[in-house]
Amino acid sequence: MNRIRLFLAAIMIVGILPHAAAQVLNVNEQAPAGTVVYSLPSTTIALEVTAEHESYQAGPYAQYAKKYLGIDVRGASGDFYKIKSVRMVPYIEADPAVSAAVNLQGSKVASANFLQMASQGLVVLSDSYTGKPAQWRFPATVDARDFFAGTASNIDNTSTVLYKTVMGAEGIEKIPVKQEQAVVKSLEKKAEETAEMIFKLRQKRVDIITGDTDATFSGEAMGAALAEIKRLEEEYMSMFVGKSVFDEQSVVFDVVPQASNQKHIYIAFRISETQGLLHPNNMQGRPVVLELVQDKEPIAPTAVSEAAMNTKGRVAYRKPVTVVAKVMDGQKVLLQTRVPVYQLGKIMSFPVETLMR
Repeated sequence: MNRIRLFLAAIMIVGILPHAAAQVLNVNEQAPAGTVVYSLPSTTIALEVTAEHESYQAGPYAQYAKKYLGIDVRGASGDFYKIKSVRMVPYIEADPAVSAAVNLQGSKVASANFLQMASQGLVVLSDSYTGKPAQWRFPATVDARDFFAGTASNIDNTSTVLYKTVMGAEGIEKIPVKQEQAVVKSLEKKAEETAEMIFKLRQKRVDIITGDTDATFSGEAMGAALAEIKRLEEEYMSMFVGKSVFDEQSVVFDVVPQASNQKHIYIAFRISETQGLLHPNNMQGRPVVLELVQDKEPIAPTAVSEAAMNTKGRVAYRKPVTVVAKVMDGQKVLLQTRVPVYQLGKIMSFPVETLMR
């Protein structure tokens, strides 16, 4: 038994079991050989949260989408987050606020009982804690250069009519002179031409499907032609509706319920539509709340001072209380399940020398 190492803490449940090999001792005292220090269990609720991240780059012709295509699109680029999934994983660890010691030397019954209680989670060994990694995935972004350049020229020809005066037989006359020059197309002109190309591609697709075309398409040739038309249409459409790259952000948030919190409402984490998953203390996001609601049995945790008086000469253990745990984003319930929470339950005791069946 000397190989069993257990958590220590500041507050002890102490007592003396008279005329028996098993004893509950103050761990600050000189502990004889065979003494085992243990802690009472505590439940930590881990929330494994996944948020979907969208890196959006607005199309260069977004402001003309309504005019030429009749659709509404987002006009501003940015990063956008929304909660995709929440998974609740309760796990047990030693409560650092409650520890005790027991002498198991010379008693096979006491040793067997203590190990059975430890295996059932009523008392906690130091190697019972299982850590979990919290991972951050850095978001990807869209490069504005990814937009399709199109097939239309960037130069347009404009005609201007000028007048020059000449002396004729009937006096001074104005003669029109047509002058052409190359100018850079305006953004709206480019948007108009791109919209026309989209409608032409759609009409071409209808012509191929209905057979109203000079060329003959069949089998794989028709499929390849329609796929290429679809690809070109999507490229042209992205000039209006923009492009998005999606990935995920995953973070694990731990919530340790406290007996002192009578309302049992905890800010588990925060979510920002532009910054993603945030720490509960980061005020830049809206809070996502974990609420523990009484189920069939009342939430009435035993005070440590009370337990210390009522468990003298016995081995203390915790009986968890089962509560309904709700994860809420405002009025929206993201997750609801029943969870046993040790630190909100009763601290009870058992005579370690009594044979357990």
